Amino acid sequence: MNDQSDSELAADGSLIDLTRAVESGMPTYPGDPEVRIEPHATHEADGYRVSRVALGSHTGTHVDAPAHTELDGATLGAFDPEDLRFDARVVDCRDVEAGEAIAPDVLERDGTNAGLSDVSALVFRTGWADAWGSDRMLAHPYLAPETARRCAEADVAVVTDALSPDPSGGAPDSDSASHADSGHDLPAHRALLGAGLPIVENVCNLGALPETGVFELIVCPLKIDADGAPARVLARV
Repeated sequence: MNDQSDSELAADGSLIDLTRAVESGMPTYPGDPEVRIEPHATHEADGYRVSRVALGSHTGTHVDAPAHTELDGATLGAFDPEDLRFDARVVDCRDVEAGEAIAPDVLERDGTNAGLSDVSALVFRTGWADAWGSDRMLAHPYLAPETARRCAEADVAVVTDALSPDPSGGAPDSDSASHADSGHDLPAHRALLGAGLPIVENVCNLGALPETGVFELIVCPLKIDADGAPARVLARV
């Protein structure tokens, strides 16, 4: 086991893990399946250990494929590993309040070195990773429709530390409560997934990433030909 800290790994130019642990009872998007990890076989009874895992395709840190919201959208099976390796940059939007939209001017903001010309993914740091599992989790900032459209037009994928790039039901002007309820009102998903781009949600540990500059982002979902899948998300800086 490697016991180096994230800061030590970053200093070495190694990989930084941006992935949430999958565990029983973990937070999920409203209406999504509960996560359960239970014993199937045990050392005491069977001489070996096997676990039974039940979860949804959008559990924890995960990738949305276009098929998530688009009727004729591609499933994860259409993506090669190289399609999920990005030149990425952090967009710091922690000053956006709960339930407010992230306006498109954040893409040009001075100080974060944000932009669309030299990256294939933007990592939106809302700060809502700290609200994981709390009553505030659903009230995260979200991408304004124009912000998502500009990313889609530039062929830039979106990564977020929040539950979704769209409102999740905690925003003052949103009454959505599940994927099913809000499926017809997901402008960021529609723009990005409709353009054939993946969306990566629920990343964490963004404080270990450089505040400016481009780094390599590696997204490794389970090899399931579905509408999405949990993923290990790593950054090399």
